[in-house]
Amino acid sequence: MTERSGSASGKVILVGEHAVVYGVPAIAVGIDRGARARARALAEGPSRLSLVVKGGAPVRVVEGEGDEPISRAFRAVLASVRAAHALGPVDVEVETDLPAGAGLGCSAALGVAITRSLAELDDEDAQRHATAWERVFHGNPSGIDAAVAALGGALIFSRDEDGGAIAPLEVEVPLALAVGHSGLASSTRSMVESVARQRQRRPDLVKKTFDGIDAVVRNARLAIEAGDVRALGKLLDMNQMMLAGLLLSTQEIETLCASARAEGALGAKLTGAGGGGCVVALAESRAAADRIVAAWGREGFTGFVSEVAATARREPPRLVLGVGAR
Repeated sequence: MTERSGSASGKVILVGEHAVVYGVPAIAVGIDRGARARARALAEGPSRLSLVVKGGAPVRVVEGEGDEPISRAFRAVLASVRAAHALGPVDVEVETDLPAGAGLGCSAALGVAITRSLAELDDEDAQRHATAWERVFHGNPSGIDAAVAALGGALIFSRDEDGGAIAPLEVEVPLALAVGHSGLASSTRSMVESVARQRQRRPDLVKKTFDGIDAVVRNARLAIEAGDVRALGKLLDMNQMMLAGLLLSTQEIETLCASARAEGALGAKLTGAGGGGCVVALAESRAAADRIVAAWGREGFTGFVSEVAATARREPPRLVLGVGAR
């Protein structure tokens, strides 16, 4: 390798976060923001990484030096790729326009972009090597972030002991999304651990919540495939209530959701770990999503619009069942 580039997309989880860690499906979509990496072969010396995250100062890492998370993550991803590919010392430059700790898959996008710049990889291998990077930051990631970063589009993901199953979703009509930032960073690791503690203390209550999220996800899939955006919006609102019941919401998240609904959003919820980070609101059109972002701006929040494109249909649409139905 003389020089190679790699890229990956960010994501929002429409429904199913947290429950996905325990085997419930989740639906996520790629967004048109992400990460881009470039790797150059070095004649000698240790590998180097230069990282620029939106809103932050450049970070530079040298392989074998330092014990901060970014240094350990760089070592981990290099070791993972080297176990399967011949890779000498490299100089890697990577940048992202995703904010860190916002629930938009910044870490996974960086990991996938870096792995793609290091070797010629298929999507599955890119995800696998990026997981070594992700574990340093998130401890027990579900895997959905890396999957969406590598594949893009709309995906349904189920985790199991073997890693998980991923399937693309048919999107009947474009989905216009407004994504708003609460202004607070979120730690996936701490939020996942919080839910795990609740599950230990009150297993029946958490199981009931996860069963409800399972039903929401299954019906959301039907709504997406049928092009029923109003039903999908209601399901987002239901999922938000369940996540709030797990103590994952904040006042800022609730304000963003309420503001979006007042501006005409079909539904709104936190996306990602919660405890900060971002909100995703479903709108009737891109213009409607722009109005939601403008309303957030008047309240001191930042946001942007992303659209999930419709895909070709392979089978007739199915009716959306009531929540809880199988």
